[in-house]
Amino acid sequence: MFDAINISSSALSAQRVRMDVIAQNIANANTTRTENGQPYRRKVVVFEESKQSFADILSQKIGKDQTSSYGGVRVKAILEDPSPFKKVYDPTHPDADQNGYVNYPNVDIVTEMVNMIEASRSYEANVTALNITKSMITRTFEIGK
Repeated sequence: MFDAINISSSALSAQRVRMDVIAQNIANANTTRTENGQPYRRKVVVFEESKQSFADILSQKIGKDQTSSYGGVRVKAILEDPSPFKKVYDPTHPDADQNGYVNYPNVDIVTEMVNMIEASRSYEANVTALNITKSMITRTFEIGK
């Protein structure tokens, strides 16, 4: 009964992390120097299917638990985008090289905004699925009245 709730809640958590990383990318779109001396590098969230633990599968196989449990989604990693930095000619900038070019982060604001909208819509879809599941459970309890 709670598999759908668990799946939706895992998706909500994963999309929240994704929106946080996108917000970080947007906030650092013009950061030309981080603590390592390089420009900020765009980060990307990688999702993977959340699988059952070995103990869950073993319990099902030996007959202790006959219910089927479904996975969800989880954040596998937050990786740095290896694409090259943007070079802008600005010889007056303190981070300009000997030729007057400044390396800016590989963050494209338009791409980040599209990703934010996509993550937001996915979050909303999972909230809707969660609310429908709760409604179904509530109506199931009302059948006996």
